[in-house]
Amino acid sequence: MREVSLRPLTKEDSPMVTNFIRDQWGSNRVVSKGTMLYPAELEGFAAVRDEKIVGLATYRIEGEECEVVTINSLTEGTGIGSLLLDAVKDEAVKTRCRRLWLITTNDNLSALRFYQKWGLRITAIYPNALERSRMLKPEIPLLGKEGIPIRDEIELEMIL
Repeated sequence: MREVSLRPLTKEDSPMVTNFIRDQWGSNRVVSKGTMLYPAELEGFAAVRDEKIVGLATYRIEGEECEVVTINSLTEGTGIGSLLLDAVKDEAVKTRCRRLWLITTNDNLSALRFYQKWGLRITAIYPNALERSRMLKPEIPLLGKEGIPIRDEIELEMIL
């Protein structure tokens, strides 16, 4: 398999990010803890192999905290997700963030496994948070991976 390289996203990448996120998430916007976010407007990294995007991470820094807003690898288990999280963590450390965190949903069992192996810890569960999120983003499905009802947000963090 060919090597993957990472590059920071630029303003010119906005249409690509919009399309990538729409393909992966079913929409060009995400909701995190009641806040609507547009990944194409955020900083991030693209994972590239043979001039094709094979992974993407977006993040936002507020004060001393860095939130990973989206992270996707087109091929799980190949190290792309870890490369992307490592790059975001490096940026968070450079900007003197004290905390790296993200939100996922209760149905995303493979992500929960991956995030914990990478070093994040579960710090909060927000029961029924998706009811509120669907008010902002009605296209969030009721059922997720493996037919699990999508109900709760799960917050994971790493203290830097």
